[in-house]
Amino acid sequence: MGYGIKLKVFGDYACFTRPEMKVERVSYDVITPSAARGVIEAIYWKPAIRWIVDKIYVMNKIKFTNVRRNEVCQKISGTKVKNIMNGSNLELYQNTSDVKVRQQRASMILKDVCYILEAHFEMTARASKEDSVEKHYNIALRRMRKGQCYFQPYLGTREFAANFQIIEDERATGFYSDKGEMDLGWMLWDMDFNNDMTPIFYRASMKDGTIDVRDLLKVR
Repeated sequence: MGYGIKLKVFGDYACFTRPEMKVERVSYDVITPSAARGVIEAIYWKPAIRWIVDKIYVMNKIKFTNVRRNEVCQKISGTKVKNIMNGSNLELYQNTSDVKVRQQRASMILKDVCYILEAHFEMTARASKEDSVEKHYNIALRRMRKGQCYFQPYLGTREFAANFQIIEDERATGFYSDKGEMDLGWMLWDMDFNNDMTPIFYRASMKDGTIDVRDLLKVR
């Protein structure tokens, strides 16, 4: 096991979309391990390391809200793009005032979210002789302390930006720290990119405000 970190992640809104809901977006109750990994990778990622989420602490009460908005329902065709690249005088845009281009959709999203992510990284086969655990750990810590990131981390979808803060001394005590066990149902863990992007699910259970991903994956 590599060196571990604790990272507080928080924001006004979040949407960790359930894949079974098709068109209308409905969020899981809490952040998924893959979304948590994505937040950390936005701060520091290299081919030589692989981040693994161990625990998720739910710091705020789980609260939902409904929003309804207009969304674009079409994409600009690849043929049109190629024609323009080849010198065509076509215009490359979408007219969102056209009722045929937009649709009104509802979303059930989370609000006022805050999590503490406990994770570690392991070296991959792509690590070179110059790579070491200490080197990458120190770089990751420095970036987290300074608030640096390659791109803005987000909570499920890019419209919901995530704030982050490294935790070095604070003890993680969440809102549900004395609530016992809560069954969160089946949740997406990650995508198996080595097996035709097959989704991997696990049975999420929160015990006293903590989701121990490592133990749950053993019995998924």
